[in-house]
This record gives sequence, C-alpha cells and structure tokens, in this order.
Amino acid sequence: MTDLLQHAFEKAGELTPSEQNALASWLLAEMESEKRWDELFSCSTEQLGKMADEALAEHRAGRTEPLDPDKI
Repeated sequence: MTDLLQHAFEKAGELTPSEQNALASWLLAEMESEKRWDELFSCSTEQLGKMADEALAEHRAGRTEPLDPDKI
C-alpha cells in the first residue's frame, strides 16, 4: 500500500461509521465503474479506430466546423 493511500485510510478512520460506510460504498462503486469502462473500451478499440478515421477524413475534406461552446 502506498503512503498516500495509507494516509487516506487513516483519515477515513476518523469519520463516523456512517460516513465510513458512505465513503466505502462510493469508492467500491467508482472502482467497479472504472473496471467496466476499461472492459468496454478494450472490446471496442477497432470500432473506435474506425470512427476516428472517419472523423479525420471528414475534417480533412472540410466537412467540419469549429465548436462554439456558446451554441451548445
């Protein structure tokens, strides 16, 4: 375990049991979510590559325009 993680757990140990449970639930859910995203992306690298190629081709062909955040 890293020093930083050890320090985080020590600080978490100062929380109330209810707060500790909330933190633990959040952390476990975040870790599971990251694992799921990793699995999804690893299964779709070919499709994502094709989409990226298509987007670059459209841009090179002049069929794109700059994004204006004020118009979103």
